[in-house]
Amino acid sequence: MLGRRQIREKVVESVYSYYQNPIKFDVLEKNMFSGIEKIYNLYIFQLNFLVGLKDLAENQMEIGKNKYLKTDSEVNPNQKFINNQVLKKLEENPERLFFSGQHKDLKWDLHDDMLVKTFQRMTAGKRYQDFMKEEGYSFEEDQKFIGKLFLRYIAENDDFHDYISDRELTWSDDIHIANSMVQKTIGFLKEDEESRTLIKMIKDEEDKTFASKLLRHTLNNWEGNEKKLSERLENWDLERVGLMDKVILTTAISELDNFPFTPSRVIINEYIEIAKVFATDRSNIFINGILDKYCKDLNRI
Repeated sequence: MLGRRQIREKVVESVYSYYQNPIKFDVLEKNMFSGIEKIYNLYIFQLNFLVGLKDLAENQMEIGKNKYLKTDSEVNPNQKFINNQVLKKLEENPERLFFSGQHKDLKWDLHDDMLVKTFQRMTAGKRYQDFMKEEGYSFEEDQKFIGKLFLRYIAENDDFHDYISDRELTWSDDIHIANSMVQKTIGFLKEDEESRTLIKMIKDEEDKTFASKLLRHTLNNWEGNEKKLSERLENWDLERVGLMDKVILTTAISELDNFPFTPSRVIINEYIEIAKVFATDRSNIFINGILDKYCKDLNRI
């Protein structure tokens, strides 16, 4: 499970969407939870990509073994990559297998152009070649290698981003969340434990209730929260505040008002981080100042 920040992000996205194109609350809420479910699909899709690279490597070995004229490397191929312990744990994870079986469109075809080109770039790269030359098998080294491989060829790969945007439009907005989920999954793996469960954004009814309640309070109290915001603007008109900044601030104010058991500094820090994702470079400073003043005015701890 990730932290509540990712749920807050989806609430902010939904509120922003509403003020771009107003729709009924139940439809908006349904769309929000549908978007959260799609992040899990992207997460599985990315895990399947890593497994797909392993499958492609095994496939290439079989092709080499079946050649009539074989090179020494084809007769005795280096199996260090396909024996990577992290890849094996991901491959054998029952939740990934079950979900992929239920959603076959999340599986990668070995002839997929993106998979093949990534495999070719990976195997030609210095990091891969150095890894393959190393003797012995260390779980920590396997883990480090797959973590770096994921960053280089998936998380930071513009071609991969374009590919998933063509597959599902909302994925381009949420790939940073799925990236974090994959990185945490790789990091959480233990050498002496089976990988049995994966990460979910919504872990229980409490998380779902939090998302729904925050969305509802933000929309229902929009005008009142705008007034609270306006009262704390110094030498600045409310009309000059950008819509995204306003959405982030009113959502934060709604949480401060309606979730008293969450410390104010935790809430402020969460929305500062959200501003870094969605707003301008200076927004996080502006948002921090307004929310800090609001909490001091209320003596909100």
